[in-house]
Amino acid sequence: MKRNELHVMYGTNIQQMTYDLLTKIDLVKELKPTMRIALKPNFVIAREASSGATTHPEIAEGIIRYLQDKGMQHIAIMEGSWVGDQTKRAFHVCGYDKLAAKYQVPLYDLKEDKYVERQVDGIKMQICQKPLLETDFLINLPVLKAHCQTGMTCALKNLKGCLTDAEKRHFHQLGLMKPIAYLNTVLHPQLIIVDAICGDLTFEEGGNPVRMDRLIAGVDPVLVDAYGCRLLGFDTSEVEYIGIAERKGVGSADLSKAQLHEYNTEAKTQSQFVPSRLSQRLGRNVSADKACSACYGSLMHALHRLEESGIPVNKKIFIGQGFRSESEEGLGIGSCTHCFAHSLAGCPPTAKEMVEFLRDNK
Repeated sequence: MKRNELHVMYGTNIQQMTYDLLTKIDLVKELKPTMRIALKPNFVIAREASSGATTHPEIAEGIIRYLQDKGMQHIAIMEGSWVGDQTKRAFHVCGYDKLAAKYQVPLYDLKEDKYVERQVDGIKMQICQKPLLETDFLINLPVLKAHCQTGMTCALKNLKGCLTDAEKRHFHQLGLMKPIAYLNTVLHPQLIIVDAICGDLTFEEGGNPVRMDRLIAGVDPVLVDAYGCRLLGFDTSEVEYIGIAERKGVGSADLSKAQLHEYNTEAKTQSQFVPSRLSQRLGRNVSADKACSACYGSLMHALHRLEESGIPVNKKIFIGQGFRSESEEGLGIGSCTHCFAHSLAGCPPTAKEMVEFLRDNK
């Protein structure tokens, strides 16, 4: 498969779509039976794929069926959920424990993995050992969806699950955009299959799924993300890490030079989808400085629930690691704001706890 190719399969029979897509791209030509092959889905949170947050298990099953039919002997699934959630719980809730048992494929919680330190332009990264050193063929399985901090998330950002929890926090200290791009200069998946079945176009944690009914395959993560941007109506300049990754030589965002191959087009519904951009509006009174995604995402959910209940929050809200030694006039969210007179502890606190705190201190 060439780096400038994108392959899109439309439909609703997810497992068969996946198998057929791998057949179309003739993946077996890239493989050897002795290869250690790893699937890296998106389990940002323990929530079913129908919510629009996580990778459908049917995609993983279609891949495993194809690989085993072609004689591949060493297949594994590995992921590390975001700070504040448990990967093992996500394996269970998302149906991957049953899938692993059915096909005798091991599950690896990368939160428990050893790490290897790599450095890119002075930025040190703790990257989990298994995807970096113990995998010959890494298949990245991101979900195309909205993100409250980066606008959208797809192939490039999905590799953040291959970091230790400490490193995930560190990425936010560094501003998130540059380190996401830099990570992709170190980790190089050989194949990307995007779950664009029903991504949430409001919150990355799911709950507002939008039917798109397609899978997208590619090998260039920059090109894949650029295509995802176009599908969601974003300009690539709105997702800063795409441009940084392109400048670092990770890939090309030039869709005019891409070769697009579409299959089962009679099942295609529409060609563009509209993110709600709700987080931008909800965050108008929020001052975020190096905030982790789990904490910030939960805050957006809390503010949304309060808005739906007709409860305005007019005070300034502060969140993020940048406020660890600060004390501002306003409401602090998370343990990083412990110096504030009014602060909610937790790393991260739950959305329910945030709702109660903000309601009581509005």
